Formats: sequence, structure tokens, C-alpha cells
Amino acid sequence: MLHPCVVVSGVLLSLAVPTIISMESCEFSGMPGMPGIPGLPGRDGRDGEKGEKGQPGRLWQDKPQKGDQGEPGVMGPSGKRGVVGKPGPKGARGHQGLPGEPGEASHTDATQQSAFSVARGTATMPGRSSLIRFTNVITDFNKDYNTETGHFRCRVQGTYYFVYHASAEEKLCVVLKLENTIVASFCDHVQNHNSRQVSSGGLSVYVRRDQEVWLETGDYRGMTGKPEGYSIFSGFLINAH
Repeated sequence: MLHPCVVVSGVLLSLAVPTIISMESCEFSGMPGMPGIPGLPGRDGRDGEKGEKGQPGRLWQDKPQKGDQGEPGVMGPSGKRGVVGKPGPKGARGHQGLPGEPGEASHTDATQQSAFSVARGTATMPGRSSLIRFTNVITDFNKDYNTETGHFRCRVQGTYYFVYHASAEEKLCVVLKLENTIVASFCDHVQNHNSRQVSSGGLSVYVRRDQEVWLETGDYRGMTGKPEGYSIFSGFLINAH
């Protein structure tokens, strides 16, 4: 009895032989089939070989090109004041200017002036703490000094300068008075009684109209009026105001 597997093989072989014979003996072409489904992507290939060294690039020799000017920006706030610079060099001398217009003519009023100088005309010394009279007039503009009273009387109100120069053979103190008020006192002490020396003093005083100024002696009275040594009292107006 044959094995079942042998029987099946024989059957299959008998069925396959006619088909093979038929395919060899007749030509038959059917319709092409539908394309198959694309396959999965393949793996990356291997790295290629290293290429040759390239040519060196061109060096940049040209300067950058300036672009177009932009629009002006908004003005910023004022900055802090800078440090004062050093003085510049002296400039060249300018041309001489044109002559100016003539000034106005002066209209000085003679009545607004005052000056006097008087000398003591005696060799006798004045008394102690008494008025000193000057009787010889040298200058007396507008007759402001009175030789009888020994007083200067103000006619033009303002600032005056009074000064005396005395030849002294003994100690001398001179007092300048304005309306019985002592304005200044000057004293000089003679060291050698056989010699003569000059004593002087002066100052500026504001005097009102009709006020009087004069000189008096103090504790010492050594003022003389000899021809070889005058004693002089002077005054003049500095500014009328």
C-alpha cells in the first residue's frame, strides 16, 4: 500500500505537466498589472571622498563705500557750559578813528569859585589858646577871608581844603575850627631853640554857606611872621555841592 504523501505528489505532478506543456506551446499576453506600493526609503550611502583644495579668495583692498546721507535727527538738549579758554593773542592795532564833534563851551560861574592865601604880618607870637590873625593878603578870590576878624566865611557851599605853613621858633600847636567846633589839631615841638623849623597841616572839610573857618593856638604858640620866615594860611574850594 502506497503512502498518502506519494499519492498526493503524483496527483500534483500530473496536474502541473499539462500546464507547462501548454505554456511552451502557445503564446498568450494579458493586460499589465497595477504598479506596486513604493518601498521604504533606503539607508544613507557612505561618505564621499575628500575634494581637492580650492583656490584662495581675493583680498579686500577697497575701502568701505560711504552710504547716502540720512535725514537730520531731532536736536538734542543743550550741553553744559565749557571751560573758559585761554586769552587769544593780541590783535593788530586798529586804524585811527575820526575826530569827534567839538564839545560844548564851558560856562564856569566865577561866583562858584573860592580861594585865598594870607600871611601873618607880625613877628609877635599870638596868645595862648587864642585866634591867629593873618593880615597880609596874598590871594583872596571873591574876598572870602576877613583880615579884621581872621575868619574865612563860606559863600559857596561845598568841600574845601584848608592848610597852614608856619615858621616856628618854639613849640607850636594849631587848632582848625569850624563854627567853634574843633575839626583838627596839629602840634610840633622844636628840639633846638636856636633854630627855626616849618610846621604844616591840612585837611578837607565840608562847609555850608555862611559858616566860618579860622585857626587858633593851643597850649603852645610859637608862630612868627618875620620876613625871613612867613606863616601862611590858605584854603580853596574843591567841589561845590
